[in-house]
Amino acid sequence: MKFKYAIALTMGVAMTSGMMTSCDDDDDETPNNGADAATIINKIDASDTLEYNSKNKKNWNAYMKVVANYLKTDATTLYNDWTESYEKGDAYAETFKNAGKSGYTETFSSALNATEQIVAGCSDIANEVGEAKIGDPLNLWQSGKYAEALYAVESWYSWHSRVDYSNNIESVKNAYYGSLNGKVAKNSISGQLAKIDEKLDKKVKNAIQNAIDKILAIPQPFRNHIASAEALAAQDACAELKDILDKDLTPALSKFSETTCEAINKNYVEKVVVPTYKSLKEANEDLYNSVVDFTKAPSNAGFETLCEKWVASRTYWEKSEAFLFGPVADMGIDPNMDSWPLDQNAIKGILVNGDFNGLNWSGDFDEDSEEIAAAQSIRGFHTLEYLIYKSGKARTIK
Repeated sequence: MKFKYAIALTMGVAMTSGMMTSCDDDDDETPNNGADAATIINKIDASDTLEYNSKNKKNWNAYMKVVANYLKTDATTLYNDWTESYEKGDAYAETFKNAGKSGYTETFSSALNATEQIVAGCSDIANEVGEAKIGDPLNLWQSGKYAEALYAVESWYSWHSRVDYSNNIESVKNAYYGSLNGKVAKNSISGQLAKIDEKLDKKVKNAIQNAIDKILAIPQPFRNHIASAEALAAQDACAELKDILDKDLTPALSKFSETTCEAINKNYVEKVVVPTYKSLKEANEDLYNSVVDFTKAPSNAGFETLCEKWVASRTYWEKSEAFLFGPVADMGIDPNMDSWPLDQNAIKGILVNGDFNGLNWSGDFDEDSEEIAAAQSIRGFHTLEYLIYKSGKARTIK
């Protein structure tokens, strides 16, 4: 995921600048616990009066369809890049499985190098959950920037933050176990490591589970408990997991033979990555179809259904974040689908003018391009989340 605070937070805070000032200046409302946080957050929520109604439903429906279609397209592209062909060459799955072999050394110099990438992906998302997803809101809150802190909490419209973060660590577990069923596959990093260093294998497993448990121990919703002791504990658990992956597990991989790494990489691709992306593709197709159905006959029950479909699709995405390398990164698919925070002012403008051209971008992906970043901040999972959720519940027709 690409976090773009310079763009999105500036826009988000502009919506409630007067209220943010009052929160910053009123000593009686300096938050130090969940109840105080809720008071401030309720004021911010009250400032967002945008509702789905008969006057805006045409553009609202169209916006949901466009965003859902982009999600479907991006998920399909990602799956095809791994299974059919990437950049007019072999499928990326073949590139990964054949790492180090003749004709495949340009991306990965050896099978071990590819196995190291598996662990690096796990380390990256453990760090992102702790330092960005939990840490960024926490740092803003502790510095007295309460509105910015709220807008920095990913998935706060749906109150799905803790589940998102725990699913991110579940993706680490899946990558390490080499399976999606919670069992350790024979040809997995865990399965092979246990043969030579059972103590380290257990240490990694415990660190993964501890991070999941600590995240889910944060009181619900996370946005009301940004600076809680439980949030701090979750951040520490993610840091500990990253430290173990980097300093203990990565060096231990050098004990594996190339043949062992080849078996690990093959299992990882076939039992973890490709099945996850296949499920994501199918779930996004289902989500899009549900959006189309809703636009034909809008109803409160329809909004409930969209939220259920969003959660289902979102789950597969979050459980893929331990492998944010290759096509998903190089082609800009990650920020296409999951940029956060959003440019809420631009989203509201689109709901008024019905101009969806700004969601598209073309050419080679450049993560430093402001034009591309602006497009990505008004599409993806979180834009659809904003359009179907409000204050942790499905929207209703007004």
